[in-house]
Amino acid sequence: MKTIINTDKAPAPIGPYSQAVAANGLLFISGQIPANPATGEIVTTGITDEAKMVMENLKAILTEAGVGFDNIIKSTIFLTDMQTFAQVNEVYGSYFTADFPARETVQVSALPKGVNVEISVIALKD
Repeated sequence: MKTIINTDKAPAPIGPYSQAVAANGLLFISGQIPANPATGEIVTTGITDEAKMVMENLKAILTEAGVGFDNIIKSTIFLTDMQTFAQVNEVYGSYFTADFPARETVQVSALPKGVNVEISVIALKD
């Protein structure tokens, strides 16, 4: 059985998908972009601010699901420019304390709404 997780504290999906799906003790969070959930506007004030907005959107969904960053076991970071990796990595790392999740970071040619960063995660859901 699966449970759909949605919160108005993270951007609404822009297509036929859910913010997150819980199934068999796992939580799959769809890729989050730097969209402000209150306004729908894309954060464009630099890659650090964009990464922070993405992480805050992930945090909102994790919270709605009743878990936190310590529950994340796998993440995928998509960047349109690998030159921004250091800044994104610094923001990303600030949300974890220890026992970091497995991860890959890939450069892509484009992301939805012209954003520069998108992150998806898989977490344990007790």
